Amino acid sequence: MKLSMGIRELELDGKYLGRLREANALMGDMDALRQRMEEDGYLLVRRLHDPKKVAEARRVVLENLAANGQIDTSRPLDEAVIAPGGRGAFLGGAKAITHTPEFLAVVESPELMQFFSDFLGAPAMTFTYKWLRAVGKGDFTGAHYDIVYMGRGTTNLYTVWTPLGDVPFEKGPLAILEGSHRMEKLKQTYGRMDVDRDNVEGWFSSDPVEMVDKFGGRWLTAEFEMGDALIFGMFTMHGSLNNVTSSYRLSCDTRYQRADEPADERWIGENPIAHYAWGKGQMIPMEEARKRWGV
Repeated sequence: MKLSMGIRELELDGKYLGRLREANALMGDMDALRQRMEEDGYLLVRRLHDPKKVAEARRVVLENLAANGQIDTSRPLDEAVIAPGGRGAFLGGAKAITHTPEFLAVVESPELMQFFSDFLGAPAMTFTYKWLRAVGKGDFTGAHYDIVYMGRGTTNLYTVWTPLGDVPFEKGPLAILEGSHRMEKLKQTYGRMDVDRDNVEGWFSSDPVEMVDKFGGRWLTAEFEMGDALIFGMFTMHGSLNNVTSSYRLSCDTRYQRADEPADERWIGENPIAHYAWGKGQMIPMEEARKRWGV
């Protein structure tokens, strides 16, 4: 099976693309989960969230998109079919949709917060700012570390990628670059960047083949069902396959850390300031930055 990732077509189970390893057998054993995170740089957990709560959050997001003319209302709402002229959209940050009870019941559920308190060994907190996306046809995410966007607090910070609905391969699920959390040259160069301070493009690469050929590993992905989630650290290189369907891929990224460690001030508080300099003025192309770093 060939799958689209950025500018490439990759053979599943071939040289460049494999499958994520599930962590459900370790659930309840925090030492084992921490060891798996150390080994893999990620945890794929099936049904980490209550599927019924995810379905409710999905409904609210789709109703919002429909009200804004982004959904083909001649089709059932849950199919999330993109309206003619409809495009992918960022729905996070200050937008009301990420502050609805239905959405917060998923990403700030007592069960999820308890999971991170247990995993981190201390009471956990989550950023106020949430990243919610409706990914349109042909859209994908290029390879990047999250640290370059949110590295001003603790680096003991974790992303949870939550699909709001089933995401088969053709809808563009997330993909992880195997072993990237141990690629020291990348961590010491690109991984020390701050997009607001340096005003450099955020994605390290849009070419998954180049990443494997130059740095090793394989891209790893999976099909996701309602309630599943992917957890990973700040130095785990990730991107996504392309959404090649005519329906939106709905997903959110939320962040969790110990409450007693410093948090990046851009993403917390009643009105997070978010990115304040990145993208304003002349941005430095990633190609130029990579030459300077020697990567």
